[in-house]
Formats: sequence, structure tokens, C-alpha cells
Amino acid sequence: MSKPIVVIKFGTASITHKNGELNEAILQEIARQVAVLHESYHIVLVSSGAVGAGKGFIKEYKGTITERKAAAAIGNPLLLAKYTRYFAEYGIAIAQSLCERQHFANRNQFLQLKETYQALWENGIIPIANENDVVSNLELKFSDNDQLATLIATGFGASALLLCTSVGGFLDDKKQIIPYIPQIDETILAYVDTDKSALGLGGMVSKLNYTRLATRMGIKVVIFGMNQPNGIIEAVAEKTGTVFAPQEASLSARQKWLGSGSTIEGSVVVDEGAVQALNKRKSLLAVGIKEVIGSFQKGEVFEIFDEEKNVIAVAQSKHSSETVAENLKTQNFEVAHADEIVIL
Repeated sequence: MSKPIVVIKFGTASITHKNGELNEAILQEIARQVAVLHESYHIVLVSSGAVGAGKGFIKEYKGTITERKAAAAIGNPLLLAKYTRYFAEYGIAIAQSLCERQHFANRNQFLQLKETYQALWENGIIPIANENDVVSNLELKFSDNDQLATLIATGFGASALLLCTSVGGFLDDKKQIIPYIPQIDETILAYVDTDKSALGLGGMVSKLNYTRLATRMGIKVVIFGMNQPNGIIEAVAEKTGTVFAPQEASLSARQKWLGSGSTIEGSVVVDEGAVQALNKRKSLLAVGIKEVIGSFQKGEVFEIFDEEKNVIAVAQSKHSSETVAENLKTQNFEVAHADEIVIL
């Protein structure tokens, strides 16, 4: 692409009032700041808020799955109408992109989505993505829009992923924002507050999990807030919030898809020798597998665990799980080629 890609995610609490109504002052600010960045970047907005905007129309709303779907159906056009209005002030058209998990799990569908976004960017249009809550399969959903934003960022090769929060960054044990985190380790994980916002599905745990995935794919992540002037612009410039440094990653586009977008259909547990071989970018052989868990078919993606049950990689299998289990003692039986393995 001629411009770097930036994915910016806004959660429900970031763009709505406590009662769920859209905060139009924030939407105006989003449009103003994104319009400034629009000249230099290809931008994707991932915006929650549809359910919050629509739930007030549901009598005695209790938040059931069906009611959430109905609220999303009502709220989506309301949300897009506001974005359309405020971006139009800067001569920018926006497009709605309602995504489902299967669009990323199926590589052909994912590539079609990518081509569609490229066509929008070529015409100066900003896509606004959200989960298609009305028809999303309950068994195959995004955990939240943090995951959707991460899948877009990793799959499209974004230079930066910005996650807007009400607290404005990642906080330490004294509730102070940590401005720069070179790597997510046990010290950082110990600061995580497991509380969730009242309106959103995700919390800081979700953001940290997907931040770790994105940084491992070579993408800079900034957790920021809209509670200061030019929050988005300052976040892109690394002057506000918390900046998570990207890790070195020499992965192909396909490997990035394997490591983030594909759906997992089973897993295997491998011994220490196999762990060492994988870290040296070797293929996975059956003799290094101690256990096959779940079921997967040839061509499907499975997780690889070490003996302590830590997930270390994902891979696309050359055989079904049944065939793999039957050949655990077979020498030189290749389960997954090195090019189809992504170390996590």
C-alpha cells in the first residue's frame, strides 16, 4: 500500500454516555482528528456502540443474546448516521463493514475483505468495522472488538493498532499510566485489573492479550484515551497513553493469518526436543508429539503446547488428528512444515 495502515478501535464506554446514548462530542472529535491523519494513513475505525445506542428502544432490556442482536440492529444505522454526518464536514465518506469471525477464519474470504478495503482506501473512503451481531454464529464470534481490531491490524499488515479506553493507557499499581512498555512480561501482567466496564464486553485483560499478539506480529500498539486534546493524533505520534513496542517479526502475510486470523480446531502437546526444533524454525515431526487433543482435519489449524501446557505456536496440519495419533512413533513423519508454523 502507498500509505501505512492504522487501525483505531473505540469501545462502547469510549463513545457513549453512561446511559448508553452516543456521545456526539466524542464522535465529532474522532472525525476531526481522523480527518487530519487521513492524508498520511490508510485508516480503519473499529467502533463499538451499536448495542449501547439501540438498547434503549428495547422494552425492559435485560441484555440477553436475542436482545443484544435486536439492539445492534437498531443501533448500527444510528451509529453510522452520526459518523457519516461528522466525517462529511471534512469531505470524507465512510463505509460500513460488518464482519463475522468466519471472514477471517476462511483465508479466501479474508483476502476478499482485504481487497474491498483497498478499493475503499483508493477512493478516499474510511471503513468503519464492527461485528455483525445480528447474524453472528454464537459458536463462532469475536470475543470482542479488541479481537476484531487485532485481526484487521495483523491481517492487513498495519503499522499501528490504537485501542481507545476510558482510563487513557495501561496503569501500574499506583494507577499511573506507564508511557512505554518494551515487552509484556510477568511484571506487566501483574498490574492487570480484571474488572470490565459496564457497557463493554472487554476489559484490560482482553486488550493486553490482543496487544501481545499484535506486537508479536510486529505491530506497534498504543492504548490511549480521548480525555485530552488531540488524543488520536498524539497516540499515533507516541506522545500519549501507553506505547507497546513491536517485536521483531519476519512473517509472511500467510503466516500472520495463521497466527491470528485462523480458527483453532485442536491441539497437540510436544516434548522439549520438539520445542527446541520449532524455535530453530524446523518442521513438526510426529515423534516429538506426546499427546493429540481434540480433532482436526488435513489443512486445518491446531495449537502446539509444551509439556507445561503453555501454547507456543500454531500450525496448519498436513494430516488429520487421527492420522497423526496413529503415527506418533513413525520416524520422519511430518505433521506440519516449518513454513506453516507460527511461533507465538
